[in-house]
Amino acid sequence: MLVAANKPLTTWASMNLFKSAVVCMAFVAADGGKISAETPPTAVSADSVKLPESTNSIGMEFKLIPAGTFTMGEGDDAHEVTLTQPFKMGVHEVTQAQYEKVMGVNPSGFRGADNPVEKVSWNDAVEFCRKLSELPAEKAAGNVYRLPTEAEWEYACRAGTTTKYSFGDDESELGNYAWSLENSGDKTHPVGGKKPNAWGLYDMHGNVWEWCRDWYDEFSRGELTDPPGPVTGSGRVIRGGGSSLAAEHCRSTSRLWSRPTDRFSGFGFRVCLSPCGK
Repeated sequence: MLVAANKPLTTWASMNLFKSAVVCMAFVAADGGKISAETPPTAVSADSVKLPESTNSIGMEFKLIPAGTFTMGEGDDAHEVTLTQPFKMGVHEVTQAQYEKVMGVNPSGFRGADNPVEKVSWNDAVEFCRKLSELPAEKAAGNVYRLPTEAEWEYACRAGTTTKYSFGDDESELGNYAWSLENSGDKTHPVGGKKPNAWGLYDMHGNVWEWCRDWYDEFSRGELTDPPGPVTGSGRVIRGGGSSLAAEHCRSTSRLWSRPTDRFSGFGFRVCLSPCGK
């Protein structure tokens, strides 16, 4: 079951979103050493920033996202969120080659080693994180992988912006940054084929929907700090839009939910790393 935020299911079904369905860890800094997470949050610029980066044992690239405060959501749902800890975010959506290397299978409908893995459930994505964390090199480095929280995801997507998209409000520019219904041929494409956002993250708009750690619920009002999301629910959050979605549904704030067992075409994910105790 695929459900849109603030829209009845019948509205989204009629849009034909997906044609195959009615959809104590320490992290390592770029120089290989441990970093402190005690620096207080500061304002983050929307200009392009060269963030520290690293690569893990299976070739996944990460950017070190700084702590900070931002406005999450839009309109009546807009609220201030502070993330007090830096975290590492995958530069790309998890590819089919990476997924198969860890899980031994490739469930994707749109095949391509460098295409994002899709047709994976939330449960599958969590299991991938667990198995990746158990690889000898990752275990030795103290790397524990997980899905990003919804707040972390939107913060990383926005990269310091307050506009509809990470590149601004001009929808006609989306084709330079994303694979959406307007340019995808209704299929996924190799990751990193478009421009990144200001923090060097690719495909935050379009290509595949990305699972987040949170249960879905309506946004809370007021200021929040390191929100973990609801304690329970019936569906998990997915973000970012996909190659079968029109531009308006690939905004930085676009959010849906689906059951954690759902394996729809166009459902993928990216992973992150965070400080001890998260």
